[in-house]
Amino acid sequence: MFSGIVEEYAEVVRIVKEQENLHLTLKCSFVDELKIDQSISHNGVCLTVVSLQDGTYTVTAMKETIERSNIGLLKVGDKVNVERSMMMNGRLDGHIVQGHVDQTAECMDIKDAEGSWYFTFRYAFDKEMAKRGYITVDKGSVTVNGVSLTVCNPTEDTFQVAIIPYTYEHTNFHTFKVGSIVNIEFDIIGKYLSRMMQFS
Repeated sequence: MFSGIVEEYAEVVRIVKEQENLHLTLKCSFVDELKIDQSISHNGVCLTVVSLQDGTYTVTAMKETIERSNIGLLKVGDKVNVERSMMMNGRLDGHIVQGHVDQTAECMDIKDAEGSWYFTFRYAFDKEMAKRGYITVDKGSVTVNGVSLTVCNPTEDTFQVAIIPYTYEHTNFHTFKVGSIVNIEFDIIGKYLSRMMQFS
């Protein structure tokens, strides 16, 4: 489980395809603190450390993960938002993030708000999935590339988020352009409430 408070971005240094799997090797400042089997959020995708070598670590993404996320679009040199799993003895500064990406979204617009930025994203809307909580709501939570954010101005298939300078600089938001593909995870509490309402 994660909080959506990204620690930093890691750099992809190697990508190896093996049958339907992708082995991603990355480097970041806390590699020396990692251990095998540890869970780390990568752009919001929970992946397990499978090896550590020469100041880098490797994780493996399987076909299901590649199809649902932007992991398969990564290239050597790309920046990936990373967060280690949440410690249960501290404050929850973001919101409950599972690291189970629901789908991708496309960046449709970036507006400069005189020091901050508004990013607009569009995702594939499915009415049946929306009934199960796979939607955004005004002032609700959403995770974009692993970053816990507050939704503003949602429509049926779009939403905006406001990005402050710190988040812009310390995550891969500063690399986004119109057309960039991001991972989104809808709020798990909304999913549970929607599911419970189906049986009430």
